[in-house]
Amino acid sequence: MSEAGRMREILETQVEQPYSAPPPPSVGVVDNFPSTPSLQISGAIRDEFAKLVQNLFLLPQGYRRVVFSGTESGSGCSWMCAHAAEGLAAQARGSVCIVDCNLRSPGLHQQFGTENHHGLSDALTGSGPIREYVHRLSCNLWLLSCGSVAEAGRTMFGSDRMRSRVAELRSAFDYILIDAAPLNVCNDAIVLGGLSDGVVLMLKANSSRRETARKAMQELQTANVRVLGAVLNRRTLPIPEALYKRL
Repeated sequence: MSEAGRMREILETQVEQPYSAPPPPSVGVVDNFPSTPSLQISGAIRDEFAKLVQNLFLLPQGYRRVVFSGTESGSGCSWMCAHAAEGLAAQARGSVCIVDCNLRSPGLHQQFGTENHHGLSDALTGSGPIREYVHRLSCNLWLLSCGSVAEAGRTMFGSDRMRSRVAELRSAFDYILIDAAPLNVCNDAIVLGGLSDGVVLMLKANSSRRETARKAMQELQTANVRVLGAVLNRRTLPIPEALYKRL
């Protein structure tokens, strides 16, 4: 992330009013875990993440299961999803699970500095309850990484096994955030969007093309997948942070 005086990354969100979704049961917390993981953001960026989390999850009828997917590669989707999950875990009372469904280019385990040897792809090809495959990051934040058999897992996204595992996650955690592959790479986000409340599109400022974003929207709408909003990442803000805070 660029620091003051250089290009600064901020978020701009457009999130429509959520519809009511029944919450799954809470799994509780353990006091000897840190309240938040080790991701670090500051200043205006933290404020924008707080707004994103509020608009998506914490309104009276907020969403519970959200897919994040870029319209193209390089949009910062994994970074965004990881920080949104951290922000949600810090603000919400319920349990949060972040799931790496980008089996072509997994990155969530790197965001949190954890191993990727046992995760979603293992859960799809193996047995045992889903809780055996998640890694606890803090008192109310868990990570289901990509796993060690990503190639085998990619063929199972539209299967009954995938639907069953998602149903387990819904029963075990109050909130689920899913990091999916870009829409111009594959249709995983469309499949996953059908198993969730909807999709948040990631756009990269000064890079994402209008035609690409329009095509992604059309593909999601054709598949009857709700588009919850869009996030503009890496926007240049030529204003010093001290002045920005006064705006």
